Amino acid sequence: MSTKRLAYYFGTTHWVIQKQLDGITHDESVLQLPFRGNCLNWVLGHILESRQEVLELLGRAPIMTGAERAWYGFGSEPVTNGEQCVRLERLLEILEESQQQILASLEAMSDDDLQVIVDAEKQQTLEERLSFLQFHETYHTGQLEPLRQLAGKNDSVI
Repeated sequence: MSTKRLAYYFGTTHWVIQKQLDGITHDESVLQLPFRGNCLNWVLGHILESRQEVLELLGRAPIMTGAERAWYGFGSEPVTNGEQCVRLERLLEILEESQQQILASLEAMSDDDLQVIVDAEKQQTLEERLSFLQFHETYHTGQLEPLRQLAGKNDSVI
């Protein structure tokens, strides 16, 4: 995969996330499904927590604080209280800043830069790790649509 293709995919998920979150309030973002799952706030926060690894792999500093990341990491507890989690407005700021930094970093790189080994034990290249993280983002982006409808939007945004 090329840097251009990765930038395109991160741009696509960014666009879908923006569409799915348009008009959503913080209170709506913490509505819980009536079955096992997680709220929109957690799903977005989890996407952004994963983007912190993307930023680090691209040589950038994380945007989220450790306390913010703790809410959304793999295996973290469900967000059930809108007063205790990161506010949706802050998550949207992180989304925009991370998008700008990811695109700027990918634009400054060559495709050869993607062949650097980032995990010696697994012999995993930067390309392979970024490709997995982009897939992971796409997977969770798809979870936003029913969570938007849970908030009562009753629409189709894409």
